[in-house]
Amino acid sequence: MTTILVTGGAGYIGSHAAVELLESGYEIVVIDNLSNSSMESIKRIKEIAGKNFPFYECDLLDVECVENVFNTHKIDSVMHFAGLKAVGESVTIPLKYYQNNITGTINLCEVMIKHNIKKLVFSSSATVYGNPDKVPVEESFSLSATNPYGRTKLMIEYILQDLYFADSSWRIALLRYFNPIGAHESGKIGENPNGIPNNLMPYISQVAIGKMEKLFVFGNDYETHDGTGVRDFIHVVDLVKGHLKALEYLENHEGVEAFNLGTGKGYSVLDLVKTFEDVTSKRIPYKIVERRKGDIGVCYANPQKAEKKLGWRAEKDLNDMCKDTWNWQLNNPNGYRN
Repeated sequence: MTTILVTGGAGYIGSHAAVELLESGYEIVVIDNLSNSSMESIKRIKEIAGKNFPFYECDLLDVECVENVFNTHKIDSVMHFAGLKAVGESVTIPLKYYQNNITGTINLCEVMIKHNIKKLVFSSSATVYGNPDKVPVEESFSLSATNPYGRTKLMIEYILQDLYFADSSWRIALLRYFNPIGAHESGKIGENPNGIPNNLMPYISQVAIGKMEKLFVFGNDYETHDGTGVRDFIHVVDLVKGHLKALEYLENHEGVEAFNLGTGKGYSVLDLVKTFEDVTSKRIPYKIVERRKGDIGVCYANPQKAEKKLGWRAEKDLNDMCKDTWNWQLNNPNGYRN
């Protein structure tokens, strides 16, 4: 039986990937330092999938702890989600982001080398494209980043490419996410931010349930149809299905390959607000404020490479994303802290 190590598996995307892996017949081992996640999500992954798995409260900066996991289990491949991920926060505490995301990944790769494990699916980001000259964004576009979070993802991509150049037996998929939103249809797991949400969708849903007074929209002077930023929102379940397709791809392909995971459609902040209002019958009051440092105007994917090479494409639409988010929020008004 193939065993996948899921780093950051208690977090938003990692927890959904864990469910999908278990339901697809994989064995998993999960590690997470629980800095931005909860043990409750681990419990609920087991409930949804009806399966048990080992969990370690382990930080990738703690090499001894990581070593112990690899010594205890016969790992076949790694899905690497662990990392700090808030764009705005990364601008205010950049050193913490560089230390955590980059050093943690280097530690992980060194332990993988020691145990001769060479298959890795890496959770990257569309922020590696910086402020693209045109859309839709293709994998061949030049790379840059407009904030420290994005730079950590870009640096890690370069590190992983150098790793392959040094040892061509590595098989690495770089999955460049656009904007994951939504939740598992069970309403048991979803995005669970600590404090004030950094991401748009949990902010909207917390306004809808009355936890936040209003939504702050950062800028309405972008060159878009309504002046607000346009993004490629993708359902988190579609996103994690892309990871399983990437895992299958690595079984037959050596090298480092980057894939966009997005829908190929762009929606503005206010488009998302309106759709959420339509789906939930909840009014979302909002206030336009200044642009946020590090944000760009328009970004959406060309996902054709993933469709062609991985046999993957997003199936769920914006209505599904809003419906599942609201189901999660209604069932868990305080997230995992019920």
